[in-house]
Amino acid sequence: MKILLIGATGMIGSRVAAEARARGHEVTGTTRSGAAGTARLDAADADRVAALAAGRDAVVLAISPPRDGTPPAPALLAAGRAVLAGVRAAGVSRLVVVGGAGSLEVAPGLRHVDEPDFPDEYKAESLAQADLLDLLRADADDLAWTYISPAQVIAPGERTGHYRRGGDALLRDAEDRSFISAEDYALALVDELETGRAVGRITVAY
Repeated sequence: MKILLIGATGMIGSRVAAEARARGHEVTGTTRSGAAGTARLDAADADRVAALAAGRDAVVLAISPPRDGTPPAPALLAAGRAVLAGVRAAGVSRLVVVGGAGSLEVAPGLRHVDEPDFPDEYKAESLAQADLLDLLRADADDLAWTYISPAQVIAPGERTGHYRRGGDALLRDAEDRSFISAEDYALALVDELETGRAVGRITVAY
């Protein structure tokens, strides 16, 4: 499989690249700066997205909202809209998005990000990720898209080869923890790329 990976050097993107390459897939990684052997790409540039996506089997969007003090939603949504336009122009139908956990439900109709004790420092970014999910749901019916939310906590760790897969509800283990390593998240994402089982949002956790 030929994969365009937008955001290839972040905590998750770098592990997705490693997992996919270990399975024999061809990965073209991009970053805003073009560092570390990646192609230079501003994800909000639809024409550049289209040029890099041409001839690929799938595009993975693995970028985070800006963390420079500016409102995170406008930039993330601009990138989301440009990526949608770019993959369409390139004739690529498969899009997988590294999402957030804040939009997962902790009870029917109650999102994690809307809980009273949700940390303030993560709220704006989580709402931006929720807005990106809403954009996909409203404007990507013509694409085979999957938005993959991690567990409540995702961090570098061990590749165990195991995970659980769910839908719109936050997954917790028997000890009420919601966690997945970045390595096993990457494993789940590449599994989804290979199988193409889901169109819509899924979540993965232990």
